[in-house]
Amino acid sequence: MNNQKLSIIPLGGVNEIGKNMYVIQSGDDLIVVDCGSKFPDESLLGIDVIIPDISYLIENQDKVRGLVVTHGHEDHIGGIPYIIKQLNMPIYATRLTLGLIKGKLKEHGLLGTTILHQIDPHSEITLGSVPLTFFSTNHSIPDCLGIAFHTPQGTVVHTGDFKFDLTPVNNQYADIHKMADIGKNGVLALLSESTNAERPGFTPSERLVGANILEAFVNADGMIFITTFASNVHRLQQIIDAAIKTDRKIALAGRSMVNVVEIASTLGYLNMPSNMLVDLAEVNKYKRDEIVVACTGSQGEPMAALGRIASGNHRQLSVSAGDTVIFASSPIPGNERNVARIVDNLFERRAKVIYGSGSNTGMHVSGHASQEELKLMLTLMKPEYFIPIHGEYRMLHLHRILAESVGVKSSNIFILNNGDVVDFAGSEAFQERRVTNGDTYVDGLGIGDVGNVVLRDRKVLSADGILIIVITFGKSDNKIVSGPDIISRGFVFVKESEGLMEEVHRITMQQMELLQETNLHKPWNLYKQNIKESVGKFLYTKTKRRPMILPIIILV
Repeated sequence: MNNQKLSIIPLGGVNEIGKNMYVIQSGDDLIVVDCGSKFPDESLLGIDVIIPDISYLIENQDKVRGLVVTHGHEDHIGGIPYIIKQLNMPIYATRLTLGLIKGKLKEHGLLGTTILHQIDPHSEITLGSVPLTFFSTNHSIPDCLGIAFHTPQGTVVHTGDFKFDLTPVNNQYADIHKMADIGKNGVLALLSESTNAERPGFTPSERLVGANILEAFVNADGMIFITTFASNVHRLQQIIDAAIKTDRKIALAGRSMVNVVEIASTLGYLNMPSNMLVDLAEVNKYKRDEIVVACTGSQGEPMAALGRIASGNHRQLSVSAGDTVIFASSPIPGNERNVARIVDNLFERRAKVIYGSGSNTGMHVSGHASQEELKLMLTLMKPEYFIPIHGEYRMLHLHRILAESVGVKSSNIFILNNGDVVDFAGSEAFQERRVTNGDTYVDGLGIGDVGNVVLRDRKVLSADGILIIVITFGKSDNKIVSGPDIISRGFVFVKESEGLMEEVHRITMQQMELLQETNLHKPWNLYKQNIKESVGKFLYTKTKRRPMILPIIILV
């Protein structure tokens, strides 16, 4: 028996979709898997992106041996440039994944100071004292890996995102034999993704989409607009193949679409004739039935390329009657309303729109394993302990039931929250402690400088506006020189609410006089607090609204 302690810690990616980050800690060696981001919901006003809280990593930075990345999707690499600014560590990733990471690091001015190592499914590396081996998997982007950590305590396997596609578009087959060998040699713990744990059966092959895209292209009369996740390189290749077969040129709309196509083409992951791409500025020089526009906006983002095209706000592209718009994607839960709004706008412009869930249109299949494939992975690995990851609670729960159905003991399955720690001692595992964890908000150039207080203020401003009360005092005698001047923004229109503003003016003066009688030697904070409370109570009584009240005292 080895007495060296082994711990598994999710810092992101459980009980949520996105911001994946997991820690495998063996003795004094701490290895990070993935560093993703996720997009904020409507309540997080002004926030650009959410990344994991890495307080635990910073506290133990002398033990951090490196970051190993399973594949190049945003929920696995999106946090890297922000995290590297706080904790620079060597990064290990496959060729395409590394290409996408380099683009992010370059944009943030970090490329020259970050150590990057290219790996592949045959690589064998050692981080600290822990040997790592890898196995290839299928997903909706090339160069995906599963990872085996051969710790002194036992082998820990992280599947990454996967499905079992027996006819992959790029002929990168899942290495089922290697997975079986890892399982044969014994797996202490398996961390397996749970995204499609609700879906019975098998996930269809990506090749099925290609035939449907080609059929739609053949039947299209005008210009074709097709939107999908920019990172779905397999889908992009099938769009290119259909365009070639129907004698159409391709134009790219949307920054991420341009970036991914450029990187994937340069690295050889997209095969496209050199004269195939057309600049957006050149599109109008061709007949409409000679062009395919591959664009961002599959999730209904109003400022993405398709959103601006649908609303008529794109500078270079427009939809005309008879054009075909294809959603080669399905909405992420929560985005349905945004997608429906764009579909409505497209129909108003008399376009033919092919949209809806993948099974209805044949334009999308998932990149994630369904129930039978999840059971296959469990059967291949035969883990002693199982930790479902990468999913919301219901997905983790259903994955637990699948694991029990193929023989994993119920007592050996851990459903965790971010920050929970599973410790292994001898042959036993237990979950009794937590580490610091949470969300870190990125707002512009600021990382983590927007907290709950700032967000609360933003919500107040967005809901009820602000009332600013400016009063000027003389320094020598502490008497009012001018004011109170009242400024309203987002609360009421002053010219139409003169009576209300006069009453606010009266209440403010009344409070100032009372305070001056009893507090000749200030303090000014007391003045401000009394004004806020008295004016706030009055406004709520009259309007049932609670604007932010900001008293400003100026000394002259």
